[in-house]
Amino acid sequence: MFKLLNMVLFIMTIQDASAQVFDVYIGTYTKKSSSKGIYHASFDSASGALSEPELAAESPDPSFLAFRPDGKFLYATAEGNPGKIRAFEIQKNSKKLRLISESSTKGKGPCHLSMDAAGRNLMVANYSSGSVAVIPVNNDGVTAQEPSSAIQHEGRGADQRRQKGPHAHSINQSPDGRHVYAADLGLDKILIYTLDSASGKLTPAPSPEAVLKAGAGPRHMTFSADGRIAYVINELDSTLTVLARNPDTGSLTIRQNITACPLDFKGTTWCAEVRLHPNGRFLYASNRGHDSIAVFTVNPQDGTLKIAGFQQEHIKTPRHFNIDPTGRYCIVANQDADNLALFKIDKDSGLLEFTGRTITVGKPVYVGFL
Repeated sequence: MFKLLNMVLFIMTIQDASAQVFDVYIGTYTKKSSSKGIYHASFDSASGALSEPELAAESPDPSFLAFRPDGKFLYATAEGNPGKIRAFEIQKNSKKLRLISESSTKGKGPCHLSMDAAGRNLMVANYSSGSVAVIPVNNDGVTAQEPSSAIQHEGRGADQRRQKGPHAHSINQSPDGRHVYAADLGLDKILIYTLDSASGKLTPAPSPEAVLKAGAGPRHMTFSADGRIAYVINELDSTLTVLARNPDTGSLTIRQNITACPLDFKGTTWCAEVRLHPNGRFLYASNRGHDSIAVFTVNPQDGTLKIAGFQQEHIKTPRHFNIDPTGRYCIVANQDADNLALFKIDKDSGLLEFTGRTITVGKPVYVGFL
């Protein structure tokens, strides 16, 4: 059943992605960088053509981006203290961005944001202050100046250097919209919430947390299409955790822990991003230090993972990467190489093949398809 559902959803995804040309928006770090903000490129998934990037909007440290479901607005973090979120209207013809509002995150160092399925609320994770917040969005794309809900995480983890306090690193809504999950690197926990879309209120769920391995440092997460499996990438111990999700209660149960690096690797490395292929058969994870994209095959029965291989060539500090909606290509944001590298995905093995195409952007740390 798990396998059949993923096949059906993959066919639906391909149909939805029948328009082969996609807008690519790139988030960057602007401090000590040639970057000035958010960049735009065009990608043709039929031919594999990726255009040279152009500045879409000047903005300070737009390290993570989110889009409203209708594709008319883009939202960007502005890392710092105090933390801010900036809202932009996407200009239909030029693809440039027009700033329309700026909001407080009620925290420090916002590093991740996402939007609820209704397009009514932005959810943000504040890394430095270890807190999460919800910011309402009007019909015209403008964000409220202050959050409708803000929750401060409490506690510490096992790593005396990196886990002296909470560090919320991502916040995501489940595919069914019933629960919100915040990965806290500082606590080795996934905090579980419910969101009232109308009021923008975030409330701890009846099963309010899932505890991961001590010192793991959960960073980002993604879900199977049916929402019954969650995949968490752990920054500090360079592992992936596979969890079974109860769609009624939102609770998470650990099913597998697996390394994201070769077993014989002895250097220092930190995981960053995790992505599930649209067909549900492959999962990808990025390693900074080992400088690779790890490729896993997914067991269709229980969602567990098996390593298939590593792509290291043309990879350097891959803080973020993304798969195009058709599932044919992967674009990797190489933070310390100041470029984005384009890879073709083998449809049978899931492995990556470098296309020979890179585009130059200063300190790229996010790439998103629209």
